[in-house]
Amino acid sequence: MALFRFGRKEESTPVPAEAPPAAPQGADTPRAGFLERLRSGLAKTAQVLKTDVRDLFKREGRLVDDGFLEELRAVLVKTDMGPSAAEAIVADVRERLRARVVDPDVVLDSIRTQLLARLKPAEAGIARAVSGPTVVLVTGVNGSGKTTSIAKLARLFTSEGKRVMLGAGDTFRAAAVEQLAMWAGRLGVEIVRGEAGCDPASVAHRAVAAAIDGGYDVCIVDTAGRLQTQANLMQELGKIRRVIAKLIPEAPHETLLVLDATAGQNALSQAKGFTDAAGCTGIVLAKLDGSARGGVIVPVAEQFGLPVKFVGVGETADDLEPFRPEAFLAALLEGAFAVPG
Repeated sequence: MALFRFGRKEESTPVPAEAPPAAPQGADTPRAGFLERLRSGLAKTAQVLKTDVRDLFKREGRLVDDGFLEELRAVLVKTDMGPSAAEAIVADVRERLRARVVDPDVVLDSIRTQLLARLKPAEAGIARAVSGPTVVLVTGVNGSGKTTSIAKLARLFTSEGKRVMLGAGDTFRAAAVEQLAMWAGRLGVEIVRGEAGCDPASVAHRAVAAAIDGGYDVCIVDTAGRLQTQANLMQELGKIRRVIAKLIPEAPHETLLVLDATAGQNALSQAKGFTDAAGCTGIVLAKLDGSARGGVIVPVAEQFGLPVKFVGVGETADDLEPFRPEAFLAALLEGAFAVPG
């Protein structure tokens, strides 16, 4: 495929592509190795539960009293699942087992039920255009894993047999543009990029226009990394959305916020700021494999009503998975209650 540069000067340079993508699969079909990657990605968070929960049950014949419930609450909070979910689990266990001998199966059932109730509404696939290219706008703070997540999204779409165009709109950081161009070459997709420091909205406009003219299925537009407290940069997101809508009125079809799972509760502040400014439609939870705080997915989904659409469970282009609550909880809770004695 060709790598294009748009700006004052345009050029076409051949770039090598990776091996052909996997055969197309339906959006609801887990890819080979999905559960293994998810378990691996959640290993650190699961270990917090596995280690600390076993400590709760090691005393034979222990009763469910105030001391036990406080310890249970502390274990749950350590995963950053949020006070609301933790309190609901503790209240349910108190009601079902108060003054009775601790039953690990009941505690596990309560955790699974309460978390699934909060995560189930968040399950959602990617919105697709009725005709023409599906436009996906991607935003997030610097260092959140945004550029790598865009590459993973591109890989996911190409594995479905889709033709993908990238728009390198993070023009304030030359390294970000170069990194995305490198990924484009590896994945065999095309990219529109501008001169360093040029208007990100102009890059977004050119990328979407090129996707329309070239008959592409998907156009993924990067935006400059920013803090949720930087009002001027946050306003720029609105400008990008407007110029895209001039080409395709209903676009962008998705505005995805990339959150770093290792950020813990700070991810909540990011979610609020970006949702208010950019009208985010979904979350990509990145760096799940490096976090012991994977439970943060719960308060994000609960407080902002934002669907968690994808989770990043590794460092390769294939390590992005559509979010499935049941699989997520199975990977998180598996083994935590295996040795109650």
